[in-house]
Amino acid sequence: MKESKFIKMKVKEKLLKTFLAFINIILVFVLCTSCNAQKKQSNQIIEKGAELVLISDDYEFTEGPAADKEGNVYFTDQPNDRILKWNAKTNLVSEYMKPSGRSNGLYFDNDGNLLSAADEKNELWLINPNKEITVLVDNYDGKKLNGPNDLWVDAKGGVYFTDPYYQRPWWEHKEPQQNEKRVYYLASNTNIPRIVSNDNYVQPNGIIGTPDGKTLYVADQVGERTYVFTIDENGNLTNRKLFVDMGSDGMTIDNLGNIYLTGKGVTVFNSEGKKIKHIDVPEGWTANVTFGGLNKNILFITAMDSIYTLKMNVTGVN
Repeated sequence: MKESKFIKMKVKEKLLKTFLAFINIILVFVLCTSCNAQKKQSNQIIEKGAELVLISDDYEFTEGPAADKEGNVYFTDQPNDRILKWNAKTNLVSEYMKPSGRSNGLYFDNDGNLLSAADEKNELWLINPNKEITVLVDNYDGKKLNGPNDLWVDAKGGVYFTDPYYQRPWWEHKEPQQNEKRVYYLASNTNIPRIVSNDNYVQPNGIIGTPDGKTLYVADQVGERTYVFTIDENGNLTNRKLFVDMGSDGMTIDNLGNIYLTGKGVTVFNSEGKKIKHIDVPEGWTANVTFGGLNKNILFITAMDSIYTLKMNVTGVN
């Protein structure tokens, strides 16, 4: 009887060891598959054999790239107070507007107007196709904004914009006009922005939303954090979460939901906040990035006195 129990015990132990070994094999397989999938995704976002192309280095400091419906990219050379245009068909750059209100971040609205964070006078501008300017916002609660920096337009035509404080040599004032550095929302057909995020930012900067209008990413560049928010039906931001421990000067998003952050080159994260790629840029600082080109598959990069392009296997959605 004792021998029979001993045999049964040994059989159970052997079965348990076999089962545990099988589980380990499954876990290793899942882990390897996941790692390979991430590696494959990071390798696939850039077209095979594509290299970074310097388009021009004839500027002082480039910023704010935004693509129109034809894939042409408009960007700013803020110290020289001008907006320039990269032609997607000819690959040539021409001056679009000078002076430009010291334009920084740019974005096209749903009607094809160019929106500008014009921080010469701390304003938000609308520039129509005839280059006629409308000042959308010039104050909040009777005081100048700190200096609108970057912006994103939702499907309803509402504008989200960041308002950090970077002292400019052309300002007379030497300290922030607003008590806090915030994210504002200007609803469509209104002229009074409202605060949608007042979360103790050091310097809120890059901003981008998802095409479905449900998610917004906001970078605190100096705070070295990027946050993700849920957007409710009224445009309010809720459910704030840390996305990654990295700030960003500007940002964009591709059709896979990957988020592109800037600073020392371009760093790409998937929608879960996992790093999948880093794109080296041979400049001291990479300010901003967007997708342009006829097929929206050209990553357009502004960095110091230069602009670069890189052909991608993914496309832009904003």
